[in-house]
Amino acid sequence: MDDTITESTVLLGHSYFLLLDPKQHAKMKPYPPLNTLHAATVLRQEGLSVGVFDAMLANDESDFLASLQQHRPKIVVLFEDNFNFLSKMCLTRMREAALTMIGMAREAGCRVAVCGADVTDHPEVYLEAGAEACLLGEGEHTMREVVSRWLSDDPQQSLADIPGIAVLVDGEVSSNGRRAIERHPDVFGLPARDLIDMEAYREAWVSAHGKFSLNLVSTRGCPYSCNWCAKPIWGQRYAMRSATEVADEVIHIANDYQPDHLWFADDIFGLRSDWLAAFADRVEAANVRVPFTMQSRVDLMNDQALDALARSGCHEVWLGCESGSQRILDAMDKEITVEQIRVARHGLLEHGIRACFFIQFGYPGETWDDIEKTIALVSELMPDDIGVSVSYPLPGTRFHEMVKLELDDQANWETSGDLAMMFHGTYPTEIYRELHLSLHDLLDLKRREAGLSRAQHTLLADVPLEQQRERVEQRWVALREREVGARNPNPTRLRISVLSE
Repeated sequence: MDDTITESTVLLGHSYFLLLDPKQHAKMKPYPPLNTLHAATVLRQEGLSVGVFDAMLANDESDFLASLQQHRPKIVVLFEDNFNFLSKMCLTRMREAALTMIGMAREAGCRVAVCGADVTDHPEVYLEAGAEACLLGEGEHTMREVVSRWLSDDPQQSLADIPGIAVLVDGEVSSNGRRAIERHPDVFGLPARDLIDMEAYREAWVSAHGKFSLNLVSTRGCPYSCNWCAKPIWGQRYAMRSATEVADEVIHIANDYQPDHLWFADDIFGLRSDWLAAFADRVEAANVRVPFTMQSRVDLMNDQALDALARSGCHEVWLGCESGSQRILDAMDKEITVEQIRVARHGLLEHGIRACFFIQFGYPGETWDDIEKTIALVSELMPDDIGVSVSYPLPGTRFHEMVKLELDDQANWETSGDLAMMFHGTYPTEIYRELHLSLHDLLDLKRREAGLSRAQHTLLADVPLEQQRERVEQRWVALREREVGARNPNPTRLRISVLSE
């Protein structure tokens, strides 16, 4: 780290340290903290000198102390990257880091404000640790007002009248709730990417994957009502940047940073197919084509959307499929059908776009029959990749309300690889962890047998096909025996339904 003194009025930071999350560190797919960098742009628009402490590639909290000594700020704002799903998970190790950083900043004589999903859910935790202001929900406008007041002629005046804030008043948390979100997010400008060490990201990516990927966003929020999905920042609202502005940012990134790949970090990219068409027209006209990955829904993969995605360079779509059981999809309020999953997968395949599935096990009431339907759907459609998790009750969701009386003492995962059941589900945590690994291995076997490209994270990637087939079968039989011990269903069904041709 450069230890040259570069004094900044405001030091922005976040607390997601990749090195402290073993699962994600092993994947080594780091991305700059977009929301933190958008916040930096907002403060720059006010004419302020701004520095950024980027925890993503830092070692631990000690690096933040060095950043404080380098920038000597008057104000510190820990503005979590709310476009990073790992921040929304409120991992306890990262909360501990944030609280430590608050203490360091206060000891250095700084005024401290914080913003993020966990901050919005539990402002009292951060206020008790020494933060003077919690920015609830979307925090940029609130942050600008707080910083302005702290830099005014009367820096001790109350903050309680600023919309979207929580503070301590006479030792008690006082909050006026979240302020309305910005309907025109283009006003936030482009993220201040010049404030981070972009070459460190390039080196990390190229060393691990032989390519360099960068992130950007086109929207904020999600308008759908999946009852397990937490929305502490944007609620049910959905705000879109203009297709022209987003296309121009892609062109700018391609020219200035030359990435090999882009990741759109939106919860839902391209809600409207006419927006996608306008976006595709703009990047095509500029003769810019950077392969990109994004997240969407199976019911949005219509003909116009698929055509626009293919024209604009879309390489990969991650779809929230969750389950192969219609009963579970309905219970989740997903508002999709199993047949729509099939149609979307085939449509993407026809347009040369990778289709990847998010799968979720352990939803309340899920039986082994439902699990088998999910296994069968993955085997049938052979997605290009899968992400497997267990149902995770986050505060503010209807799902959390459903299971809150069953929650164990551990309220959050420590790291993203935890995969612990937080409530008393149908099966114990060990079953779901093994199910996660077994489904990855089964998909890899199916794709290998079909002569398709294989996943890189399988545990059986280097063994001969016949040996892989035998080991996958043994793994499923062992899992079924463990499941029998938990629920005592018919012990022969899994081998027949999963491993038969």
